[in-house]
Amino acid sequence: MLSVVSECSSAVSVCSSHSSVNVCEQCEREHTEPQQHLTSFKGVDKQQQSKDSVYFRDGVRRIDFVLSYIDDKDGEKKQDRRKVFEANLVAAGLELETEDKSESEDGKTYFLKIHVPWEVLATYADVLKIKVPFKTNDIPDKKDVPMSWLCTPYRLPEHVMQPEPDYFTATFDKSKIDFFLIEDKETFFPPSTRNRIVYYILSRCQYSKEDKDKKGIKRLLNNGTYIAAFPLDLRFRRSRDANCDSERYALYKYWARFSRFYKEQPLNLIRKYYGEKIGIYFAWLGFYTEMLSYAAVVGLLCFIYGVASFDENIWSKEICNETIGGQIVMCPLCDKKCGYWKLNTTCSSSWQSYLFDNTATVFFAIFMGIWVTLFLEFWKRRQARLEYEWDLVDMEEEQQQLQLRPEYEIKCTHRRRNRVTQMEPYLPLTSKCARSVLSGATVLFWMCLIIASIIGVIAYRLAVFAAFASIMKDSPTNKLDVVGSLITPQFATSVTASCINFVIIMVLNFLYERVAIKITDMEVPKTHVEYENKLTVKMFLFQFVNYYSSCFYVAFFKGKFVGYPGDYAYMFGKWRNEECEPGGCLIELTTQLVIVMVGKQVWGNIQEALVPNARNHPESLYSRWEQDHDLQTFGQLGLFYEYLEMVIQFGFITLFVASFPLAPLLALMNNILEVRVDAWKFTTQFRRPVAAKAHSIGAWDEILNMIAVFSVVTNAFIVSFTSDMIPRLVYKYAYYQGAEGSMEGYINSSLAVFNITDFKPENRPDDSENPDWFFSSNITTCRYRDYRNPPGHEKPYIHSMQFWHILAAKLAFIIIMEV
Repeated sequence: MLSVVSECSSAVSVCSSHSSVNVCEQCEREHTEPQQHLTSFKGVDKQQQSKDSVYFRDGVRRIDFVLSYIDDKDGEKKQDRRKVFEANLVAAGLELETEDKSESEDGKTYFLKIHVPWEVLATYADVLKIKVPFKTNDIPDKKDVPMSWLCTPYRLPEHVMQPEPDYFTATFDKSKIDFFLIEDKETFFPPSTRNRIVYYILSRCQYSKEDKDKKGIKRLLNNGTYIAAFPLDLRFRRSRDANCDSERYALYKYWARFSRFYKEQPLNLIRKYYGEKIGIYFAWLGFYTEMLSYAAVVGLLCFIYGVASFDENIWSKEICNETIGGQIVMCPLCDKKCGYWKLNTTCSSSWQSYLFDNTATVFFAIFMGIWVTLFLEFWKRRQARLEYEWDLVDMEEEQQQLQLRPEYEIKCTHRRRNRVTQMEPYLPLTSKCARSVLSGATVLFWMCLIIASIIGVIAYRLAVFAAFASIMKDSPTNKLDVVGSLITPQFATSVTASCINFVIIMVLNFLYERVAIKITDMEVPKTHVEYENKLTVKMFLFQFVNYYSSCFYVAFFKGKFVGYPGDYAYMFGKWRNEECEPGGCLIELTTQLVIVMVGKQVWGNIQEALVPNARNHPESLYSRWEQDHDLQTFGQLGLFYEYLEMVIQFGFITLFVASFPLAPLLALMNNILEVRVDAWKFTTQFRRPVAAKAHSIGAWDEILNMIAVFSVVTNAFIVSFTSDMIPRLVYKYAYYQGAEGSMEGYINSSLAVFNITDFKPENRPDDSENPDWFFSSNITTCRYRDYRNPPGHEKPYIHSMQFWHILAAKLAFIIIMEV
């Protein structure tokens, strides 16, 4: 033991001289190798052992992968599978070592440790076309950035940001080993590459002598033969020697702590330890969060402008004025159960609406159209730079094709000749078409189910509005000083409908996730990339309809097809369509957006916080493989759900942001937390995932582009048809009668007149629903929100010329914004 300790002490200077954050091989063995030999003897006291090792008992062969299993009632059948499977692993060249259940912490779990020797690594590195260094990069790197000192507080130490030297690389060729920079065969391939090769073998190894199609660790995990399979991770706690800290500890220290939220991410170290696929995700998330900061600042300034110019809101003052809004009698908002009401009752909602519906709304909508374009273009540049820096520029699809999904190889019994791979499995065209049609029909059915649920929520809104109007007429809440004027039938209907809609969204989302995975499995995609792309499209189409449909209804349908008092439009011939308040529907769209967007983010954070934490045992008593075994599994689709969450959020802050300028700020605060929570989960709560290569964010690129194009259209329509900005500007510059453009008289101009005697019997309110002041005065007309000719005109109740002028201005704005 003393000789080994002295060896490690002499190696400290070697470790500390390296600029990269590497695991010191000797330090890994410092307090593990001698004690590990004791595990082979019976009766050894565990209190005197240190089991925190990443090596076999010989202290030489590194543990690359771990499988675990337990004996149960179906043990004989599973034991036969394991026997055949492990024999085939040995035949493939892997080296195995088993930890008996008596050595485990729970006393019933066996651990099978796997080491991949050099010959196997070299063979499969050649097969998988893995790139390795052959020469140190001698091209000078110009890093002179003007004013770079301003970024110093946000920088991480250089040895963390650049964990290894830069090399020229080439595809590994086993027959030309001398060509590559091989100083030590045991450390030439990094752990991420080693576990990737082992998993490739595990995924294709047969476990049945009779049936050759029965193979792959995934099926063995599904049928309970093994209960876990994972690459062995390094400790994330501090090493005894500060010069020999592991990469995992460096990530935990510099990346996973919330106190580092303002620091840059060590992307090179993330990529080296977890692989390019996870590295690309965090690069995208960090870039998206950085770009959000600009949108958040502009959105906050627009909101501040709304607050600062509060007193300049002339039309709200007119609504609240007793001599103007207090004298305008409005037509009933529903049949029979709704009475006449005065415009000044909407005073509070009018002021609220102004905070988000002002001149800055137009500016912010245009700004976000530019922002989303710049975000995508700058990300393309950033992604191309990462491709170059991470040596992924010439990563060809053929390399992905070589990595067929084991499920594809098993289910496709037909074979055909290929010029490259000779005989290969394939799915007949008729079978592929049938599966695609069934899959498409299933997705269409679920999307129709969402639309049906939204129609149900709309029907709820129409049905309960009259009830709320009748119940709240004499409600005690009306007498409350602060909130009395805010609690209106419209507000109660909107909030309750939004909450119901959110619950429906979460339930349907929970059910559809499982359906989407099953129908994607049914299609039998050929490669992992194809599988993820198919699942991505299915899930996003569903989520798009699920999360955004209610906002689309409020933005583009509510209040647009109501008719007028003499000729109302009805849903299913039963419920009268909803009207917008005199202040417009924008404030209701804001309410809907806040409830769904914030509710989703809060629910997601609660779910992440409720994930069971890993057990915390003393490292000297708790083996390295057992510590990792007790962590959560980061599934094959784990990264997919992280992308999906962020892309749905991206849709909220782009598609409907004109209605709520603070949306980017809320998203920014969520994402600052999201980056560090995800980092913390990766380093402390999840087993180390199998490394995978990726040169881009895949199908999400096209989805983001689609949302970007669509967002310009939706925001243009929101400003034109949901906001009241265009009608106000038309009135100010075309219809105001004074010398200078002003908003005085706008409210009177925006409300049409209807003769009460023209009401149909089924529309006329019951006498018991009308307020007392209605009977004490001679009221012959009521007002409603529209631009129509008054009674007595030669063409009564037909759209006036002002309506067509406003419509032309709206269409002109849409065209200009699109261009």
